[in-house]
Amino acid sequence: MTEYGRGQGSEPWHPDDPLYGDGGWGGQQGRQAAQPPYDGQAQQYPQQPQTQQQYGDWDTGDQGGYGDQSYPQYDQYGQQYAPQQPQQPHHQSQQPHHQQQYPQQQPQQQYDQNGWPTGSYPQDPYAGGPADPYAQQPSAPYGGEQSDYYGTPEAYPPPEPPGRRRAEPEPEPRTDWDPGPDQGEHAFFAGGDDDDDGRDEEPEDRRGRGDRRGGKERRGGKEKKRRSGLACLVVVVVFGGGLAGVSYFGYQFYQDRFGSAPDFAGSGNGEQVTVTIPKGSGGYAIGQELKKMGVVKSVDAFVAAQAANPDGKSIQDGVYTMQKEMSAASAVELMLSPTSRNNLIIAEGKRNGAVYELIDARLEVKKGTTAKVAETKWKTLGLPAWAMNHPDVKDPLEGFLFPSSYAVAKGQTPEDVLKQMVARATEKYESLDFEAKSKSLGLDGPWELVTVASLVQAEGKTHDDFRKMSEVVYNRLKPTNTETYQLLQFDSTFNYLKGESNIDIAESEIKSNKDPYNTYTNKGLPPGPIGNPGDEALQAALKPTADGWIYFVATDGVNKTEFAKTHDDFLKLKDKFNDR
Repeated sequence: MTEYGRGQGSEPWHPDDPLYGDGGWGGQQGRQAAQPPYDGQAQQYPQQPQTQQQYGDWDTGDQGGYGDQSYPQYDQYGQQYAPQQPQQPHHQSQQPHHQQQYPQQQPQQQYDQNGWPTGSYPQDPYAGGPADPYAQQPSAPYGGEQSDYYGTPEAYPPPEPPGRRRAEPEPEPRTDWDPGPDQGEHAFFAGGDDDDDGRDEEPEDRRGRGDRRGGKERRGGKEKKRRSGLACLVVVVVFGGGLAGVSYFGYQFYQDRFGSAPDFAGSGNGEQVTVTIPKGSGGYAIGQELKKMGVVKSVDAFVAAQAANPDGKSIQDGVYTMQKEMSAASAVELMLSPTSRNNLIIAEGKRNGAVYELIDARLEVKKGTTAKVAETKWKTLGLPAWAMNHPDVKDPLEGFLFPSSYAVAKGQTPEDVLKQMVARATEKYESLDFEAKSKSLGLDGPWELVTVASLVQAEGKTHDDFRKMSEVVYNRLKPTNTETYQLLQFDSTFNYLKGESNIDIAESEIKSNKDPYNTYTNKGLPPGPIGNPGDEALQAALKPTADGWIYFVATDGVNKTEFAKTHDDFLKLKDKFNDR
C-alpha cells in the first residue's frame, strides 16, 4: 500500500497497446489539477523536476526505484495525470516506514494551443533524439530486449497531439468496374496509366506509406485491365467466328435451295474415262457415278441437265466412254449418242461360243478363259432349278446368255459377266411365266419352251416370220403329224452340232449323222437350246399363229422365208430356191 491507501498501481502501458498515447493526452488536457480527494481535502502535487527522482533502499524503509526511470501515472480509469505535488505538512499523514522525500514545488506548467507543454517536462524513457524520433533505445525498461515499434516500415504511427490529428480517410470500396478512357484512364488495351508510371519513378523517401501499400493494388489494376482486354479480345474472336460460320452455312443453304448447282464449262479436258451405269439407275444414281469419276462437278447439275433434255430419260445402263470435267449438258448429250456406248452387246440368236469370245476380248483375257469358266462353274452361275441336269446338252448355259447390252470392262472377271447374263435371262423367263405357259403349249416344262424360242430365232429371217415359224415347230411336234412324222428337219440344229452356219448341206451327210442335235434323224426337240433367243422370239414361242403352216423355205437363201401348208406347195417353194 502507498501512503494514499492504494496499491502500487498498474504497470505503465506497453507501446504496442493501441490506446497508448490517447490516455496520456486526455489526462494532460482534462485532469491537470483535479485529483480524487482524500479525507475530504484536495491534494496538491508539484511538477516533477527535470531530474530523475531518487528513491531509498528497501532496507532503510524507502521505496526502491525501477531502473532509475520515471513513468507517467494513471488513475483508476486509465487516465494519465501529472506527477503529484508535495503535500502540505499539516495535511499529510506520515508513516515512518514509508516516508518519501518531495522536492521543492515548481511553478505551474503551461501548454500551447495544441496541448504540448511549453516548459520542461519529464524525459520520455522511450523517446529518441530529436533528429531521429524512431530511434532504438539502448536499454529496455524491464531489463530485457524490447522491440522497437516505431523504427520499421510496419511500425505504428508516432503519437501526435490531438490538435494535429486528422481522421484517416476511409478506403474507397474496390469494384471490378473499369471507368474506361473517358474517365481519365487510358484504354484497357494500353496496359497501364501514366500517373502510376510517374509515381513509380519517384524516390522511395518521397512516397508515403499509402503509396507503398497501394503499389501492389495499382499493379493489380494494370493486370485487371490486361485481363479485361484479353477477355474482350476472346469475345470478339468468338463472335466473329460465329458470324463467319453462320454466313457460310447461310450461303450454302441459299445455294442449295435457290442457287444454281456447281458445274464445269465445256465438253471436257480431253482425258477419257470409262463409266459403268448399273441397271435400273435413275438420274441421281447416274449423276453420282459421273461425279465419282470426275466427269461432272455436281449431281444436281446433271439431274437438271437431264430433265432439260427431251431425250434425257432414255439413258440406259451400260458402259460409257466419257471425258473428265464435262458440263452436265454435254455429258447428257454424249451419253445419248451411240459413240459413247462402250457396252458389250449380245445380239439375238448369238450362240454361247461366240459370246465367250466377246467376253474374253472385252476383259482382255486369254482366249478360251470364259468358255473354261462356263464349262467348270456352270452350276454356280445362277441357273434356275428347271434348267439343271438335262441329258446330252452340249452347253448348259445355252439360251441363258440373254441378248442385251452389258457393262463389261477390263478388271472384271468372266464369272461376274456370266452371272449378269444368266440373271437377266432368268428374270425375263420368270416375267413371261414360262413354267405355267409351257404346259398349255404341250411342252415338258420351260426348258423346252426356251428351246422352241431358240429354234424360232435361228430359222426366222425377219421378225414377221417368227410367229409362223413358231407354228411350224408346234405342228411338226404333234403326234398327228403325217407330213414329217414329228421330225423337225431343221438345218439350224445340224449346223449347231457342227458349229457351222451353212445353208447348203449334203443330204448324205445329214442322214449319216446320228447326233441328238440332228433333227433329221431324231424326232422331237433337240436336247437343249441352240442359241440365245431375243424378246420377239420368246413372244412368238408363246403365241404362235394358227394358220396350219407346216413347211417353210428360204427362197432367196438369205432374208426371205416362204411358208406352205401341204407337201405339194413345199415342192414348189423348193424349186424356187433351186432356181435362184
